[in-house]
Amino acid sequence: MLLAVLAGAVALPLDAATTSTFQVSATVTAGCLVVGGVSTYGNLDFGSHSALSTGNVSTALGGTTVTLQCTPGVSLSMRLNGGQNSAAGMRNLKRSSGTARVAYQLFGDAGLSQVLGIDQSVAVSYSDATAIKLPVYARAQLTGNLPAGSYTDVVQVVLSF
Repeated sequence: MLLAVLAGAVALPLDAATTSTFQVSATVTAGCLVVGGVSTYGNLDFGSHSALSTGNVSTALGGTTVTLQCTPGVSLSMRLNGGQNSAAGMRNLKRSSGTARVAYQLFGDAGLSQVLGIDQSVAVSYSDATAIKLPVYARAQLTGNLPAGSYTDVVQVVLSF
């Protein structure tokens, strides 16, 4: 009888559950990525001109320009500072040896109608979110009486999204 009671106390194996579920989730945040590293966003090169040249010269951001990639639908904007040689609200190229300057303006379109003011936030339009290039164009006024030499400036770009 004791053996029968002990046998009843031993649990009989139950069917174990062999299936279950678990939750899987992810959050995708909007943002942008700079492709190719950032050492420079490119360069604006007005070229070489005679010291006696007068008139407007223009150029577009070129060279080894950086490409941006953004999540589709992200609102991207850029802000350009006054550069290292700005004075009286104007960007200037400065002669490397001396104080001579050449005033220039930056624009957001090839037609040179959308002025990119100093520290002005401007929307960057794009149609391909995987290949965004910064729309920067420039125009300088040659005065015809500049000392010969190399004229440069460095402008900082701040991107926001």
